Amino acid sequence: MRTVFKISIRSLCAWLCLISVLATSATAASAQGTNVRVPNFWDPKAVHDRPASIPDKIQFLATDGYPPFVFRDPQGRLTGFNVDLARALCQELGSSCALRIKDFDVLLPALEEDEGDAIISGLSKSLPSTKRLNFTEDYLKLPARFIVRDPGGQDFSEQNLKDKIIAVEAGSRFEAFADRFWPEAEILVLETSAEARDAVKSGTADAHFGDGLSLSFWLPSEAADGCCRFEGGPWLEAGYFDQGMAIATRAEDPERAAALNYALRQLYQKGIYQELYLRYFPLSFY
Repeated sequence: MRTVFKISIRSLCAWLCLISVLATSATAASAQGTNVRVPNFWDPKAVHDRPASIPDKIQFLATDGYPPFVFRDPQGRLTGFNVDLARALCQELGSSCALRIKDFDVLLPALEEDEGDAIISGLSKSLPSTKRLNFTEDYLKLPARFIVRDPGGQDFSEQNLKDKIIAVEAGSRFEAFADRFWPEAEILVLETSAEARDAVKSGTADAHFGDGLSLSFWLPSEAADGCCRFEGGPWLEAGYFDQGMAIATRAEDPERAAALNYALRQLYQKGIYQELYLRYFPLSFY
């Protein structure tokens, strides 16, 4: 199985329709002053000097077909969170920028053969083949979240799960975490995440514990039919949900990684990262 972050959506067209609705909702929420939680992976009080060595150009490598990170819109134009983030990084550094699309399996060889300078495609840091690479700081982490029925679920508290029925996907890290840390709860193990979500929708389970990113797109969808809401906060426990998305560069290219780290922090401090996050994740999964 490829180690890459993606959401489980059957149809790109369906996803594009959904993101259009969500974007409209996000604009309305912003106009009404709604507080939307945006993650922060950088210390806002830290001061970082601009690196002395800034690359003249950055050739990013990525794989498309992974909405909302890298995909093509109905007109065939390349778009997505990673695409806009790469562009913003280059603008911050004053570097020329390009994005080359490759199959996921050849991203590493392409980087090693100098076909590109950096991989921005959800490449895992924990693979043996990636240990030799330089990675930036994480620019996005993918937490676990609870969902409960709405209306309903008022008596649910993630701090007290005694006798609660928690639906999880079989064989997932969510099942492993629940089995280890919540012995007082009844863990309902179902074959797929869709079945686990539907268990909450039908009232069979008190809550579902699963991938926050996927849930943020399911909750406003027709499939959910307004049944449910997030409850509690994001879970980022080490060894289970702490693996994040970062940009990979060659080991012999530390200056480029340092420049990208500087630019990531600057984008957050200037509010640009927040704008990109809300553009593609209007229902925050944090």
